[in-house]
Amino acid sequence: MFNSAVGAINNLLWGDGQLLIYILLFAGIWFSVRLKAIQLLKFRHMFSLLKTSSSTDKNSISSFQALCTGLSARVGTGNLAGVAVAISLGGSGAIFWMWVIAILGMATGFAESVLGQVYKVRDANGDFRGGPAYYIEQGLASRWLAVCFAFCLFLGYGFTFSAMQTNTITDALNYAFEIPTLYSGIVITLLAGSIILGGFKAIARFAERVVPVMGILFVLAAVTITLLNLGKVPEMIEDILLSAFGLQEAGAGAMGAAIKNGIQRGLYSNEAGAGSVPHAAGCASPIPNHPVTQGYIQMLGVFFDTIVLCSCTAVIILLADIDITGEMEGIRLTQSAMTAHMAAGGIYFVAAAICLFAFTSVVANYAYAESNLHLFKLDNKFGRTVYTGLYLSMMIWGASATLKQVWDLADIALGLMTVVNVIAIIQLTPTILAVTKDYNMQRAEGKDPVFNAEHVKVQGHTELGIWRQKQK
Repeated sequence: MFNSAVGAINNLLWGDGQLLIYILLFAGIWFSVRLKAIQLLKFRHMFSLLKTSSSTDKNSISSFQALCTGLSARVGTGNLAGVAVAISLGGSGAIFWMWVIAILGMATGFAESVLGQVYKVRDANGDFRGGPAYYIEQGLASRWLAVCFAFCLFLGYGFTFSAMQTNTITDALNYAFEIPTLYSGIVITLLAGSIILGGFKAIARFAERVVPVMGILFVLAAVTITLLNLGKVPEMIEDILLSAFGLQEAGAGAMGAAIKNGIQRGLYSNEAGAGSVPHAAGCASPIPNHPVTQGYIQMLGVFFDTIVLCSCTAVIILLADIDITGEMEGIRLTQSAMTAHMAAGGIYFVAAAICLFAFTSVVANYAYAESNLHLFKLDNKFGRTVYTGLYLSMMIWGASATLKQVWDLADIALGLMTVVNVIAIIQLTPTILAVTKDYNMQRAEGKDPVFNAEHVKVQGHTELGIWRQKQK
């Protein structure tokens, strides 16, 4: 009965109903138009903000730490296993649609991250907290919708996603080194526990150190493989484009499969519109001191995750001389592809990469859900202890669960989160536009933008004291 219910909801969200595909495309196009193609026209400015992104005060995390925390959640199984799932079920054309949803998603990611900053609050320890539940409750004055989102978030990032990340790590280690999944699952759980007990700041520091290194190494590996197979690249690009529109031989139904799997796995990878990254965005103290700064920084995260890192995995798989059966395959397809390029060393390289990628996601996922404990007045020792125990228990379960069980639960949680979040950010569009206009006007006057909530029309109510204090 449980499997039937999960299957029915996923079919509505991702399958025959394709509700999520329409919602995400609408949101991406909506914000791309309303923000005047900000992801394209402000592309250089987005990168320029990295120069000051490491600055912050002692009570906050920096914009760069927030970016790395967001990337550590994004850069995980979606990049290595998720891309493999998309290609195995949707063909090479799924990669094209993954790019499309990423470009549109950059605008959506900007919008939700700006809101995460505008409506952030301080918890009992003086730390910033932000995210969809906060801007839904304050901006839309809808407590029930905020609770609904928080519930979906706990189901996804609080429990299911940690199981899925652990499942992928243990499967990769079992395939490469024949380590029993339960044993590696216990070790991973203990290591994750040692980090997450330090709280959001400890997680941000961990992400800041690990994410740039692992990303650079993976990109270098993909670039090297591309150069060694340069003659195959034009054929690969042609195959991606033809497959994307079902134009290759025996292409009946291929376009639909490519669109569905490309968008589904693209969303899972970059999380634009899902409402996860605003939690990291809301915890940052950006320099310049304006919410739009963090919007640009997190928009950059979508670009790095999907356009850069997912493309690297796609190149590794599509340039490999291996058979793609059409059956659902995850991390082992990526390992097989890397083995074709690097012989026996390939399987170990991917195992090491997925351990780092997925492990950073595990600790960041914990932080996202933990941020919402404040919403329920459970950001105390008892609340955190219960939540941490349940979170780590799900990691143990995920170590031995089947691939389909874990991915189905992850899909339903992500889908429900996205529906609630997109409904909210569309309604909060006037605030997003007003705050962005304020930022652009100050830049046009040659100023370093500083946000003053009293001078910008913000929907609902926000803790203006935070921003008034910053002006002093």
